[in-house]
Amino acid sequence: MDKLTVISAKVPEEVYKELILRVPEGDRSSFIRDAILEKLQKIPRPDKIFELEQKINKLEADLSEIKKYLVELEVLTYERGKINPHAFCIDDIDHKIIDHLLHYKGATTSEFADLLGTNRWLILNRLKRIQRFSKKQLGKSIIEYYPGARSGKRKAWWMSEELIET
Repeated sequence: MDKLTVISAKVPEEVYKELILRVPEGDRSSFIRDAILEKLQKIPRPDKIFELEQKINKLEADLSEIKKYLVELEVLTYERGKINPHAFCIDDIDHKIIDHLLHYKGATTSEFADLLGTNRWLILNRLKRIQRFSKKQLGKSIIEYYPGARSGKRKAWWMSEELIET
């Protein structure tokens, strides 16, 4: 063992009395040391957790890139009913946004704000998050922003064409 360092710990009086009863006086330090080492072996090291997180993030990025290439090669196809757009929602607001887009095909942030009784910036952030998350997962976004006029709306968000075609 390396150099030993003295530590102090406060334990409940009942635990201390039990320690005195069960462990002989000369063995108490080694008993406590062994108990600490045993407990530390069960806890993963932070550097290993960080390393595993980095590997998982790299795998996710690689998988997203592969999916993107498969979409470009039209090997991975998107048909209505095969993608659940609600999978990219985190709460009730997101679900209402997706429901509205599925029913009406498109809407502006002002229309969403009036419908949900909230501000446009919250809606815009949610739409961008759904767009970014779906693009990362599928290689193609399930919603898209079109700044020009389309179906009587200007500067509106639309459900992706692949999802609305039947």
